[in-house]
Amino acid sequence: MLVGPTAVGKTAVALELGQRWPVTVISADSRQVYRRLDIGTAKPTRQERALVPHVGIDVVDPGDRYSAGRFARDAVSWLEAVDADRLPMVVGGTGFYIRALADGLFREPPFDPAQRERLRRWVRHAPRLGRWASRLDPAFRGGGQQRAARAVEIALLTGRSLSWWQHTARQEGIMRPWYVKLIVPRAVLHRRITQRVHAMLESGLVAEVEGVLKAGVAAGAPGLDGVGYRQVVQHLEGSLPRDRLAEAIGGATRQYAKRQETWFRHQLAGHPVLTLDATASPAGLVDQIVGHWEERGR
Repeated sequence: MLVGPTAVGKTAVALELGQRWPVTVISADSRQVYRRLDIGTAKPTRQERALVPHVGIDVVDPGDRYSAGRFARDAVSWLEAVDADRLPMVVGGTGFYIRALADGLFREPPFDPAQRERLRRWVRHAPRLGRWASRLDPAFRGGGQQRAARAVEIALLTGRSLSWWQHTARQEGIMRPWYVKLIVPRAVLHRRITQRVHAMLESGLVAEVEGVLKAGVAAGAPGLDGVGYRQVVQHLEGSLPRDRLAEAIGGATRQYAKRQETWFRHQLAGHPVLTLDATASPAGLVDQIVGHWEERGR
């Protein structure tokens, strides 16, 4: 598994590794699963995907919910479908997706369908949902409206917090990974995030969101709840001026990257991890990955 915070350079390294080894990339990115959301999710281009096969991209429409549980189920079929002469490589920064593969998810208790649907209707319009999630589950660390809704739903329907279920009712993971974790100094990561945000806006991020909204997707849809898209929706609704949009996206992205770094720092214990400084070139990083892999096989 190739992991690390957003903008650290995972895609570039995966593409470079794909020139050395016959790999199929399994995307573990909770934003890249959405169709028609390309610019703000930094998806590999069609040309890049032609060079190195990718799965787990463009799976659902922006109005659909997509959970870590569904990802784990889908990933089983994706792994089984990888050609025998290719090496599956999971690439991404969504911690819950990574954990679903490596450590398994909790076995969800049965819910009353009518009660669950009433709660979901309330959650869709509930103010300050993140604050509700934090009160119901002190271990909740943010991550968007969809994740907050999940924490609230589990706590209210079961009487136990989501973190409790994740700790006590976990199932087996479906793979035993070897992690390659990319890191860079904080200042370097922030500079890369700023450059990426400006590149996204110059490439038409606002027009991308306008097109999705005009196609009938609701402004509060799960696909538009991610960092970047949420701020663009606010801008289009008139609550965020255009001259503050880049900094708003950049600030939210930096906060998200910090949460990712914290997650990977604490959640990979018990697994073999190769940590690499991604200020090196993709080719140099791949040299290190290949060298360590060959040493492990001896």
